[in-house]
Formats: sequence, C-alpha cells, structure tokens
Amino acid sequence: MKFVPQYKKYLLLALLTLGTVCSYAGGFPTRPGSLLISPSVNYFFANKQFDSLGVKKPFPDNGKFNSVYISLYTEYGISRRFTFVGSLPYVINNYQQDGKTFASSGLTDMETGIKYYLANINYKYYFSLQATAITPLYTNPNLGYQEEGAEFKVAFACSGTMLHRDYYFTLENGIRQYFGDNGPVQDRYTGTFGLTLDKKSREQIAVSLGGFYTVSNLKKFNAKSNLSKDFSFKQASISYGHSFSKDFTVFLTGGTFIAGRNTGAGSSAAVSIVYKIGS
Repeated sequence: MKFVPQYKKYLLLALLTLGTVCSYAGGFPTRPGSLLISPSVNYFFANKQFDSLGVKKPFPDNGKFNSVYISLYTEYGISRRFTFVGSLPYVINNYQQDGKTFASSGLTDMETGIKYYLANINYKYYFSLQATAITPLYTNPNLGYQEEGAEFKVAFACSGTMLHRDYYFTLENGIRQYFGDNGPVQDRYTGTFGLTLDKKSREQIAVSLGGFYTVSNLKKFNAKSNLSKDFSFKQASISYGHSFSKDFTVFLTGGTFIAGRNTGAGSSAAVSIVYKIGS
C-alpha cells in the first residue's frame, strides 16, 4: 500500500472530527449587540480504522495519525431574530507509517452564516434555522476538498430545572453540500444534554452524541481526490465546564469514535474558552 494515499485517506479525521465547531450558544438566542468569542484547541489521535463493513482494525503498516485543530468561533447578535456566526480554523496533521512521516498544516475551510430564530415556546423551547457558506482558504489539496459549499441547519434547544439544578438540551442537524465534481453531501447531527453541578451554576457537565453521514458518486478512495467522500461515523463525548464569571467559561472535552464506516477510529481531547461581550 502506498504511503501518501493512505495518509490522504485518513486526513479527513482531523478535518471533520476536529472541525466540528461547538456552537456553545446552540439553539439559544444571542442577545442583540452581544458578541460570543470561543477559541479552542483540539488534539486527535487514531491508530485504528473502520473498514467498509464497519469492522474495527489497526491501520496497515503500523500507521498512526494525529492532528491539532485550532479554531476561532464567534456569534454576534444582529437582532432578536438574526445572529451572525463564523469560524476560522487552522490544522496541523501528521501521519506515520513504518518510520515514514507525512505532515501538512494551514488554514482550512472558513464558515460564515446567519442564524434565524424561528420561534419559541414560553421562552423555554427555541427553534432556529441557519444557513452557512463554506469557503476554502488554502491551495494545498491535503487540507480539504478545495471546494466551496453550503449548509442548512435546523436546531432545537430547551432549558429547565431538574433535581434543583439547571439543565439544557440541544438537537442540531445540518445538511452540507460541496459544489465540485463528485462533491459529497453530508448529514451532520448532534445531541447534547448539560447539567449544572452546583447552586451557583459555576460547574457543569455535558454529554453529547453526534456523527456524520456522507455520500458521493465517488464511492471508493481515489488518490487524485485526496479525501474520502463516502463514509460515516458516530462519536460520543463528555465535557466539563467551569464559569469564572457569567461572561467567561472554560470547557474541557474528551471524545471517542464508537462506530464508523470507511474512516478511522480515534479519540480526541479539547480545551475551549467561551467569552461573552455585552451579554
């Protein structure tokens, strides 16, 4: 098996797993004039894969993949109904196989969009829609599809009290289309449940389950395409958050793949900061 194509096949692990932006406001509104800024650093490691039948096995030839994903995510409340969202990512990838190393780094796909809050029920249950443009910021084919794209997302969020503690729950599902030849269609989904651990709501814990389902006319890996375009995976994660103030929170997150097809099987660890201005 050739070294470079094997690296390119599993490069998608970092670009998609780490590139899943955590929208900490989720489906909840961002107040008009408020700005949410969230820098994050995520480390991902994998030395196993899921084959086309979903069977987990080691990478061939002692292969190992690791990546560091650095992202700046932001939301700005334009009005009571509209919010601007955006993310700027940078990735550092390394793949090792029998003593050989292949590396790449750089900016990847910038995302900018508008979120519209469709309705709420008693200011407890919220429904929103989001349209996002995907713009590649690179020429290196090892960093992504090199294709513009768009995503349409629907979200539901609610909050309340349980066992004398505050909780929240969010569901998000987005359909993404890349516009190039054999451009894949991706279904990205996630559900999150969070619960505060103390009466002052400074400590919180959250569990998430999400995944990707990607289809394309290009069913098999092709070295010329650089990245797999037909695969799926499910990922579970747990996060701990500490609020130093009502405007400043730090999150620590760990996650792992629990199932997949035509992709790697790895785990990740991340640290994220959420800072709100004008909240």
